[in-house]
Amino acid sequence: MSTTSGLRWEKLTLHLHNPFRLSYGVSQTRQAYWLRLADDAGWGEGTIPPYYGIDPDEMEAYWRRISALARPLPEKLEEVEDWLGVEGPAPARSALELAVIDRIARLRGIPLYRLIDLPRPEGLATSFTIAIDTPEEMARMAREIPDYPVIKVKLGSEDDRARLAAVRKARPDAKLRVDANAGWTLPQAKRQVEELAEFGLEMIEQPLARVALEEMGEIQQLTTIPIVADESVQTLQDVERLASAGVQGINIKLMKVGGLLAGLRMLRRARDLGMKIMLGCMIETSLGTTAMAHLSGLADWIDLDAPLLIANDPFEGIRYDKHLHISVPERAGIGVIPRTTVLD
Repeated sequence: MSTTSGLRWEKLTLHLHNPFRLSYGVSQTRQAYWLRLADDAGWGEGTIPPYYGIDPDEMEAYWRRISALARPLPEKLEEVEDWLGVEGPAPARSALELAVIDRIARLRGIPLYRLIDLPRPEGLATSFTIAIDTPEEMARMAREIPDYPVIKVKLGSEDDRARLAAVRKARPDAKLRVDANAGWTLPQAKRQVEELAEFGLEMIEQPLARVALEEMGEIQQLTTIPIVADESVQTLQDVERLASAGVQGINIKLMKVGGLLAGLRMLRRARDLGMKIMLGCMIETSLGTTAMAHLSGLADWIDLDAPLLIANDPFEGIRYDKHLHISVPERAGIGVIPRTTVLD
């Protein structure tokens, strides 16, 4: 009988190709966890940026408790959520759930999307992120990716208009999305949605603070550009409130919502409420990003470029063509394998 005894985790330091500056601050590295069931029967990832306020020690303590219980692992997908429960930090639960589901799919010899009875991922193009920098540097980065059709521009700092104008001038052909990462006040956001509209934006992501759900609805009333909630959508109740406020879209990330099954439930409810869906990721490895990519057959937009932003991804999984259309491996489970050579 397979149990949680022997659960292992390894802390990974992810090195970024370029400094990653958001409205919250700047970083050159991020921390991730690789979670493994005994005998490598299933793998998961637990990764969350510091601005979510989750203590990594609490994540490790949760996994220690689970391992010590030596509970039998669920054998069926429909048993997973009751088995998992609701205790523990969201990214820690997400990592454990992914490992358990990965094991079930491996035992059945089928890819993750087939286990969950989802459409085959059809190769949407992911956006590629350009972090906050000088307008000149952001324009340079945009010119260096002429084949990437969708660019996400991080804003929420000073001179946002100049930054976006520089990127648009460098790439007049690209679809542009902007993400303020909760960096604007309500008056700033009202001004920005008017001033930035001339750049032909596909969406504006998280213009306001995490708790300002109704206020994001106010912003949506001022523009036809979809407002997409990210930090503000962490529970099913958040989805309901955002829809009631009139916000057009949500960005679901496994690590903030507690796992794939919770994310699927939120996605389907948002669809019922007429909202658009983006699937995103933290700065994480191909393990977590590939797991999310298995859901992309249900998405309007995807933002799954994290493996392209880090220099030392230890896994091979999600694949990108020259225009960043994605595909997932047809291997059983999540489908991720170790790289034969870890990148520097």
